[in-house]
Amino acid sequence: MTKIDWYILRKFIGTFIYSIIILLVISVVIDITEKVDDFMSNNLSLKTIIVDYYFGFIPHIAALLFPLFIFISVIFFTSKMAYRSEIIAILSAGVSFRRFLRPFWIGAFLFSGILWLGNRWTVPEANRIRTTFENKYIHTRDEGHTMYDKTTRVDSFTYVTFGSYDPNYKSGSNFVLERVEGLDMTLKIRADRVSWDSTKKAWRLDYVSLRRIKGLKETWWHIQDTSLVLALTPKEMVEARNIQEAMTTPELNRFIAREELRGAEGLNTYYVEKYRRTSSAAAVIILTLIGGIIASRKVRGGSGLHLALGIVISATYIIFLQFSTVFSTKASLNPLLAVWIPNFIFGGLAFWLYARAPK
Repeated sequence: MTKIDWYILRKFIGTFIYSIIILLVISVVIDITEKVDDFMSNNLSLKTIIVDYYFGFIPHIAALLFPLFIFISVIFFTSKMAYRSEIIAILSAGVSFRRFLRPFWIGAFLFSGILWLGNRWTVPEANRIRTTFENKYIHTRDEGHTMYDKTTRVDSFTYVTFGSYDPNYKSGSNFVLERVEGLDMTLKIRADRVSWDSTKKAWRLDYVSLRRIKGLKETWWHIQDTSLVLALTPKEMVEARNIQEAMTTPELNRFIAREELRGAEGLNTYYVEKYRRTSSAAAVIILTLIGGIIASRKVRGGSGLHLALGIVISATYIIFLQFSTVFSTKASLNPLLAVWIPNFIFGGLAFWLYARAPK
């Protein structure tokens, strides 16, 4: 690392920090104007709003726009260097364009590592704070509605069905449990009423009939009530909003494994979130390279032309990402491919631009 490398790296880091602070201030102001009525209607104190909401909101919005503001920051400070002929002087001194890009690579990998670690642990913890606050005070979620014919897989052999279930009272009716081993049903339990016993951490069944089947032999009996321990809690019966964002990566992996065991559908949303945490970190490297190559050329339009081009590329990246993730969550596109499609496209663009850049 030479003085020029440190000079470029300091500009990279300083411009990004300045840009992200401006972004966060603007985002917080806009968010306050949108939610001020909710804050006032719930009589929330300033301390509650800051600690219980904005401590979670700020890391969330920063991570969400992190790659794009890295891109804008690189274009901004590199364009300024090109406009002042600093890059021409560096290249004229015998420094190759490849060598010139070294501090860009170092800064890109530095910020990429920060985002990768944040996406796996820090940002999910912040999202847990944010979503808890929003679900309590902001979103008018109707968790009290009764669900009908809800079936879920508890483990490899056990399936349960609630004819109806009321989340408010944590109780339901027409409960059926079936245990299937291979192609044979070995146990079937029916209950007219089912309710959650919070002291025993078990489900209480009323007016229960049991059938146990072993080959051609079948036994049946009826009991008034019993307790049943299942790997299923009332919390898991209610579909929370954006719960995948509030899970650390190890928690998300365990959740996906458990839901796959239960035979749950619609897991592409969780896979997209899992793979996005890595792909967004890789996007930092790709967009840094594109920004450095584009803005290093001195053009007649100056920094304004470079920034306009950067905004167009940023908007295109977002469009590609949104289209691919929608095709994954709503259709059958592989979630790993969906989150990496924009990186593949813009990675190809980066290498094409590098090949055409004056050396």
